[in-house]
Amino acid sequence: MLCTFTKEMPLFFLQESMHQSPSVMSDSPYLGIDKFLSSIVYTCSAPPLAEARRRLLHHRRRKLSITTRLPISLTPSSSSSSSSPLSSLITHPVLRRRGIPFPMAATLLPSTKIPPPWLPVSSERRYPIYLPNLINSNGPICSTPKFRPPKAFMSSSSLNNAVDSNFEASTLREICNGYVPDHILDRAEEIGFVAPTGVQRQALPVLFSGRDCVLHAQTGSGKTLTYLLLIFSVINAQKSAVQALIVVPTRELGIQVTKVARMLAAKPATADEVGQKSYVVMALLDGGLLRRHKTWLKADPPSILVATVGSLCQMVERRFLDLASLRVLVIDEVDFMFSSSKQVSSLKKILTSYSMFSNRQTVFASASIPQHRHFLQECIQQKWTKNNVIHVHINAVQPMPSCLLHRFVMCDKNKKHQTFLSVLLTDKPQSAIIFVSEQSERSKKAGKIPPATLMIDFLKTSYDGCSDVVLLDEDVNFNSRAASLSEVRQGGSYLIVATDLVARGIDLPETTHIYNFDLPRTAIDYLHRAGRTGRKPFSEEKCMVTNLITSVERFVLQKFENELLFTCDELVV
Repeated sequence: MLCTFTKEMPLFFLQESMHQSPSVMSDSPYLGIDKFLSSIVYTCSAPPLAEARRRLLHHRRRKLSITTRLPISLTPSSSSSSSSPLSSLITHPVLRRRGIPFPMAATLLPSTKIPPPWLPVSSERRYPIYLPNLINSNGPICSTPKFRPPKAFMSSSSLNNAVDSNFEASTLREICNGYVPDHILDRAEEIGFVAPTGVQRQALPVLFSGRDCVLHAQTGSGKTLTYLLLIFSVINAQKSAVQALIVVPTRELGIQVTKVARMLAAKPATADEVGQKSYVVMALLDGGLLRRHKTWLKADPPSILVATVGSLCQMVERRFLDLASLRVLVIDEVDFMFSSSKQVSSLKKILTSYSMFSNRQTVFASASIPQHRHFLQECIQQKWTKNNVIHVHINAVQPMPSCLLHRFVMCDKNKKHQTFLSVLLTDKPQSAIIFVSEQSERSKKAGKIPPATLMIDFLKTSYDGCSDVVLLDEDVNFNSRAASLSEVRQGGSYLIVATDLVARGIDLPETTHIYNFDLPRTAIDYLHRAGRTGRKPFSEEKCMVTNLITSVERFVLQKFENELLFTCDELVV
């Protein structure tokens, strides 16, 4: 969030739900500077406030008063009620030029024209101060990259209209009305997509305006549906060309995205259109028949293409796919692909090639984007996105869903399987995923049995709670993995033994338990493993994430707790 202090006025921005907190704003029309700064320090982390603290201490040494009380001037919007003065909208010039809608802003106006003594600045330039996200657990935010003089300006009237028409929308249809075809919305309602999630409520108005966007939200928050609705709003089914490209890191995630896109593209049961051409969705995934895909792309190009990086690069290099016809490019799980040495170079080539076209829109999506400000700056510098790219960050202070309960079990390394069996017999999960570590190259050369195979054999011989035990590992071929996932989605109870291959994007809403038999290597891997459960956005059902660790691994789990801001309780078996 951006807070700009000028010589004329200081201002700060608050989420609408913040007015309930007496530590931030009270019913009094005055707000002390000390109270304001303390509320920021309480809500935010220390590093971004270093400059503000330095100036504050400097003027304290000069014995200048910093307890000046400033009246709060609120300008209510036309749609807000008089009983709720905090339901107002004030657009700052910088934010208006960036085109960022804020539902509510409070402006602190000094009672005189004398510059405030607690933060004087030069009259010739502005000093933008970037603050962390001043939100509570319910409030989403929008943040921008480092401030630069923007090339485009958005008028306040258009910004007001965008906020007024979308922020109070209670259904997806209200948000998408006028952008997404009616038969797509009818089909979405048939499937069950009626109420918008936080990321859909905040990101869809930005995407419909044509802006490039980075979707940064929790696992299971509805990012896939968000960019699919954007795609259906811009593509033309009558045009015979690939108009939307979705790049995914794994075949399993590609199959899942393709399935959701085809479900939305199918005509609803109440459709009365005759002769209307439907949207065609094609999956170009690793392990598929590229010869058949090549023929398909030439004879009847699909409207939407879901592809993995390897297969996509082959088609682009052989000139079977022309990026010039694309209207939307989506990179799902972008942080995973940028951290993968096998995919990052090819992905950058695709982004660079796509950046040469003017009629383009790029969307990045992930639940975890480390150093997102640096990533946004790199996207602008490399021209992978336009300069007015928007970073939509939902629940920045709570990276994981609140419905997850984390716990750990201490055990000896040689008694790990027996301890795990005791936990299973106690929990009796109906649907669970057991994560084990991948087999190392040294272990493969030594001819040792992979950890996943050991776990499968142990469960089949020792655990009778679930008859269906599924193995999802890189060593299993593509078709077998796809068949196993299809059976899991159709059946009832299941136990899945998997590596981190399944941790990215696989949507199994019925999963209630996650077991980390082996701890992941990083906190990001832990976040995505835990995100395979708790994937019902409006459900209050509690889901369990259980970690089996040795005494040596306890500090690793504590590190994950500090990075991801969760608490892990000990379970005694």
